[in-house]
Amino acid sequence: MVSNPVHGLPFLPGTSFKDSTKTAFHRSQTLGYRNGYAIVRRPTVGIGGDRLQFNQLSQAELDELASKAPVLTYGQPKQAPPADFIPAHVAFDKKVLKFDAYFQEDVPMSTEEQYRIRQVNIYYYLEDDSMSVIEPVVENSGILQGKLIKRQRLAKNDRGDHYHWKDLNRGINITIYGKTFRVVDCDQFTQVFLESQGIELNPPEKMALDPYTELRKQPLRKYVTPSDFDQLKQFLTFDKQVLRFYAIWDDTDSMYGECRTYIIHYYLMDDTVEIREVHERNDGRDPFPLLMNRQRMPKVLVENAKNFPQCVLEISDQEVLEWYTAKDFIVGKSLTILGRTFFIYDCDPFTRRYYKEKFGITDLPRIDVSKREPPPVKQELPPYNGFGLVEDSAQNCFALIPKAPKKDVIKMLVNDNKVLRYLAVLESPIPEDKDRRFVFSYFLATDMISIFEPPVRNSGIIGGKYLGRTKVVKPYSTVDNPVYYGPSDFFIGAVIEVFGHRFIILDTDEYVLKYMESNAAQYSPEALASIQNHVRKREAPAPEAESKQTEKDPGVQELEALIDTIQKQLKDHSCKDNIREAFQIYDKEASGYVDRDMFFKICESLNVPVDDSLVKERQGLTLLPDWNAVV
Repeated sequence: MVSNPVHGLPFLPGTSFKDSTKTAFHRSQTLGYRNGYAIVRRPTVGIGGDRLQFNQLSQAELDELASKAPVLTYGQPKQAPPADFIPAHVAFDKKVLKFDAYFQEDVPMSTEEQYRIRQVNIYYYLEDDSMSVIEPVVENSGILQGKLIKRQRLAKNDRGDHYHWKDLNRGINITIYGKTFRVVDCDQFTQVFLESQGIELNPPEKMALDPYTELRKQPLRKYVTPSDFDQLKQFLTFDKQVLRFYAIWDDTDSMYGECRTYIIHYYLMDDTVEIREVHERNDGRDPFPLLMNRQRMPKVLVENAKNFPQCVLEISDQEVLEWYTAKDFIVGKSLTILGRTFFIYDCDPFTRRYYKEKFGITDLPRIDVSKREPPPVKQELPPYNGFGLVEDSAQNCFALIPKAPKKDVIKMLVNDNKVLRYLAVLESPIPEDKDRRFVFSYFLATDMISIFEPPVRNSGIIGGKYLGRTKVVKPYSTVDNPVYYGPSDFFIGAVIEVFGHRFIILDTDEYVLKYMESNAAQYSPEALASIQNHVRKREAPAPEAESKQTEKDPGVQELEALIDTIQKQLKDHSCKDNIREAFQIYDKEASGYVDRDMFFKICESLNVPVDDSLVKERQGLTLLPDWNAVV
């Protein structure tokens, strides 16, 4: 039977009692984490926090563990290994003790000093207990200085003992080779090392000074100068002190004048002035250094000295009321020297400091005197003189050797040998000009126009070339921006003004209609309609025109009969295109007409079937046949 652990009663119903004050009945935590790892722990308390008896050591077990000795369990402890041996030359390598000391040296052969104090540094090397004495080198001392005693072990008595670092301290005397050195101080490393070794250091002493050296440091004897101006004092005080000013001389108002830069030197030692020229590379001037030699410059002359011969005699104080001084040279002001007005625009830093200390002038800014470039001149073309084209004349203004204006090569290749021909009449109040007819040829490749007047028998007017190839400017267009006639300006009824002469377009050839229909975008609908209507009327002639044919000139009737006869014979000819090309070659003016003899000569060279009887009958014909109408 299990007994009740609380009351000592049997664990039976009625003999056990619940603790009414207990409120926690949770189980204890048995899983934990340490350093990221899960660790299982044995529970020490049960449900509700009651302590578990079977997981705890009893008092007897605890006493047993206390009576056990660790020596019996683990044995005797092992001794730690001894430290590594480090020799002195390794432990104290580059470790040096430094002491400041001095010694007194007698000077028997001098009246200015009886003894001399020489300051030295004593070095003690810990690695081998050696010592050295070094005196710092003083410039111009006249004494052999530097290493007085080289590094070695030094004896401290007659028994052969050597100095040790334990024998050194501040405020003591040490004797080395018959010289007594007074140690006054040491550095920080030496102080720390000696204190760490248990040595009590004496307080530091003041370094003794050499009386002769201190006497040399005293200021020199002061001399009292008189109150009047002393030139020697000025020379000694301001020797090699020069004020430098940068100035310009503007002489552009005179003929061939220019703006040149100069450097003005003012010597403070004797109040003289010097003006130097500033030369630039490739300025075209001789490299002469001075404009004015160094001299005193008078500012105001006496009245009687205006006629003084300065070029022969030197000016003295009797002829001058006031000389130029340093206060007359101010940045931003002008001054006249030998008839030239110089404008000072800058100075060097030494001059600025001098004016600030001497006159209290702090504001001496640099003035910009650089040349401002004038605005670019607009290049205007001269007025057109009327010779040649405007583009050709303008090329003379663009280059010394004029070049031909650029042409539209693509346009010339596409429109090569393309010519538009129009028949026009001259609009003139003269009655003789009403019957004159002109053939306009418009070359599409170059936009040029040529005019040809067919010769008329017994008219009294010599026909032929009326106008060579050229561009024709429209009326009311400016000379600077000319507007030329184009293909769209030619249509039936259009008025073309050519250099003051007005022409009215009456007729065109069939190629013009084909070109206009293929390039309808370039023409207005009215112009295209006028050409189309005119061609229709021409193809369907009126009865009245047939009745008038009998009344034509005999020469015209013979010409038309010749053209009809040749057209009938060429109707079935196979080389019609070659005939057109041959006529274009011989018609150099592209007027549509060739000479009569040339016409029959071309027909004969191309084996055109023209009857000999027809040629003989037409020998008296004087009008020129239109080869466009024939071919």
